[in-house]
Amino acid sequence: MIKLFLKLLTLFIFSSNLLTAQNIDIELLREINIERNTDLDKPMQLLSNSSAFIEIGFPLGIIGAGFIKKDLFLKIKGAETAASFLVSVGIVQILKYSIRRDRPFITYPEIQKLSDGGGFSFPSGHTAPAFALATSLSLNFKKWYVVVPSFVWASAVGYSRLHLGVHYPTDILASAIIGTGTGFITHHANKWIQNRIIRKKINQYLYDL
Repeated sequence: MIKLFLKLLTLFIFSSNLLTAQNIDIELLREINIERNTDLDKPMQLLSNSSAFIEIGFPLGIIGAGFIKKDLFLKIKGAETAASFLVSVGIVQILKYSIRRDRPFITYPEIQKLSDGGGFSFPSGHTAPAFALATSLSLNFKKWYVVVPSFVWASAVGYSRLHLGVHYPTDILASAIIGTGTGFITHHANKWIQNRIIRKKINQYLYDL
């Protein structure tokens, strides 16, 4: 009996926390979307719509620059950035169809939908790749004029999805974590692969002596 009571109490506390979190989530979205500055609607739509071109264009541009300059390391950095984008997109799609969270404008009709928002809400297919790109660029080109603009842009993409009413704040927060984590993991995986290749070549060289 005591065990059952403790289980029910735990479930109640957990459910209450979820309800509180959901209430905070939608109230914050209402403030951003319903009480928004409508003069920013077009810029936010443009920012949101152009994010995919930037997320794809930057890695291709870096790889292209590597070929033009015949710089192997630049090619590798471009390939790593492209990989972080692809991995983040894959994770987003898996989570979307596993969690299947409805878009906010479906559950809350007062939320104004100002952009395309097909499929499920969690996580954001715009925000996660944006943070993956920002993280990858920051780790490969460690200059303040790369790091700061990259994360400002990624944050702006995330905010635009709230302004346009197609995501909850928790969607954006989780997507930022996913994208940043993807960028870090891809970067360190790339370094590990490079180190293994270098060690293999060194061992082969020593063997041939």
